Amino acid sequence: MEAQVTNRLPHADTKKAEIQRSEQGAPFLAPIERPPGLLLKMVFFFVRRQFGKVMTPLTVFAARMPAAFGSFYGKVGQLDKKLRLPAKTAAIIRERVASINTCLFCMDAARYYAMKQFGDTARFDALENYQTSPLFNEAERAALDYATELTRDKRVSPETFARLKGHYGEREICDIVWLVASEHIYNLTNIGLNIGSDGLCELSAQRRTSA
Repeated sequence: MEAQVTNRLPHADTKKAEIQRSEQGAPFLAPIERPPGLLLKMVFFFVRRQFGKVMTPLTVFAARMPAAFGSFYGKVGQLDKKLRLPAKTAAIIRERVASINTCLFCMDAARYYAMKQFGDTARFDALENYQTSPLFNEAERAALDYATELTRDKRVSPETFARLKGHYGEREICDIVWLVASEHIYNLTNIGLNIGSDGLCELSAQRRTSA
């Protein structure tokens, strides 16, 4: 019998506690509002102009690290453009991983970019019920099962991989592995420094209203 992957996020009580901690607490390190170096100052300027604020991972993490680290984080996102996997599929895989890891910043940021790129977040709203929602096809369900199991259990059963292989070629499977693995870089950086949501979706709505 094929192993079944539950569509509910693991450890509900732990997740709730993490959400409350992130919502109520400040980052473990104080944000650096005036970064050293001209390059980072320019980055802060353009990010503030685009979003209405400088994102917390920049002020808490990137501002303390050599510039090469910030450049690497930026390249992770740029590499997604080289994937063969459809952009909409890549977006829901990243959101699924961030949801399981409870990275509130990444969840909000992914919704923000989905709204900009695709015009709505209906599939994000339905992700918890992806196995039954008509918004997802069988290939996407297989990819989300795989991403869920790999993120949650740090292993993948042969049955889950066989279902994935029934819908995707070897290159697309490696694309999915990349998405899951690289999303953890973002997630664990933010979780490790207690960085919660920046409210990018709300800021975007406010800017549209005031425009």
